[in-house]
Amino acid sequence: MAQLMLGIDQSTQGTKVLLFDSAGRLYRRFSKNHRQLINDQGWVSHDLTEIWENVLSLVTQAQQLVSANGDEIVGIGITNQRESAAAWSRKDGSPLAKTVVWQCARATALCDQLVKRGVGAAVQAKSGMPLSPYFTAAKFAWLLQNEPAVKAAANQDELCLGTMDSWLIYQLTAGKSFKTEPSNACRTQLLNIETLNWDQELCDIFDVPMASLGTVVDSDALFGMTDVSGRLPHAVPIHGVLGDSQAALFGQHCVEFGDVKATYGTGSSIMMNIGKRPVRSKNGLMTSVGWRFKGEAAYVLEGNVNYSGAVVKWLQEDLDLIDDAAETGTLAMAANPQDQTCLVPAFSGLGAPYWNDKAQAVVWGMTRTTRKPEFVKAALNSIVFQINDVIQQMLGDIGCQQTVLKVDGGVTKNQYLMQFQADITDAKLLLPNFEELSGFGAVYAAGMALGLYTATTYQQDVSYQSYQPRMATEQRQADLKIWHRAVTIVNQNFS
Repeated sequence: MAQLMLGIDQSTQGTKVLLFDSAGRLYRRFSKNHRQLINDQGWVSHDLTEIWENVLSLVTQAQQLVSANGDEIVGIGITNQRESAAAWSRKDGSPLAKTVVWQCARATALCDQLVKRGVGAAVQAKSGMPLSPYFTAAKFAWLLQNEPAVKAAANQDELCLGTMDSWLIYQLTAGKSFKTEPSNACRTQLLNIETLNWDQELCDIFDVPMASLGTVVDSDALFGMTDVSGRLPHAVPIHGVLGDSQAALFGQHCVEFGDVKATYGTGSSIMMNIGKRPVRSKNGLMTSVGWRFKGEAAYVLEGNVNYSGAVVKWLQEDLDLIDDAAETGTLAMAANPQDQTCLVPAFSGLGAPYWNDKAQAVVWGMTRTTRKPEFVKAALNSIVFQINDVIQQMLGDIGCQQTVLKVDGGVTKNQYLMQFQADITDAKLLLPNFEELSGFGAVYAAGMALGLYTATTYQQDVSYQSYQPRMATEQRQADLKIWHRAVTIVNQNFS
């Protein structure tokens, strides 16, 4: 009977349930997308019930396979989209509103009011992150102000507020466990980055009742026991929880000072391990928590790009320029190399290192000869340029040079984009031979806590595809000059 670990990877676009064997190898993957609920104002929401039902369906499929093979699931790790805000009833666990997704900027006006009150510096000093509608605190505040059911539950001390990890843990344990951990909690902007506890002053600033928040425990703690509403034959421990970007960092084995990775998802997270003490960025980046294992925290510098994989989806679903994302690399390579079309995809503002919530998307430099290949190339290049901007600011903060960048995420299949990233960043890219880095990171943490995995588990059967920089310095500088000119135009006209 083989012992298997089950991973739940709840992301922006969908949910995956992953099975890993005792050597940490991916055994089987099950996935299901959920709806993206976008209204006329551009607000992005998810249905918590739909997501939970998808989890149940996927775990059912996984257990059927496990039972058929005579194997056994012995533990669970969870990774999740961060910053999305969920609200549910402490009384019966039912959702009180749709999830406010991390991409959604509906709390911009609320943050503007807080800036006018002069609390921005205090928020950044305590949370490690600039005041922004993209973090969960402002979304919680919006829900409390605009959703009657949320407000009523708060008044009756029956409100639970949390990120997606808390919601899943609560449902998996039938309400017995209301917990979160530092990699998710730090992204709410309510966690004190020094003490790693909820901060009363931050809660007061956003008018979020601290009693509505889950208990913060270690990332490898026992979060509870679950049989997944009867889908498993017996209860197993949930023993590792990490936000998706931190899970990918751990899954990429970026455990030393200066190790850096970029996760290409709907948005992108660029993250650098900075060790046991929080380094405060002077360049518009965020100080976050990577994880806390057995009481010892690892800190990270992070910059988030709002639109990366979502840019490709925009080309396909909204502009109807492509039938499949795989086409983009071929089109980009067929583009006229002299064309200087530049896209700044600020569809929901600009994230790190610019932090301009009011920015709007701009296409700059088009001519009459700009065709579909050139436009697609500009879209792909925008992903690379944004990620490079973040990396260069990180290097400035810690005072070192970059030689290696580890990458993961769906968009890394695009060879054009990966080579261009190596060229623009002037660094060697390492792409591991398996895709589920976030899921593996959470399961790896859980498996180590259970004693199933060791510190060397990751090294087994891992190989990398590498991309070496080959662009001339003059060309790199010219491309960056065009990009930064376009970003300057955006920031000057939308602020």
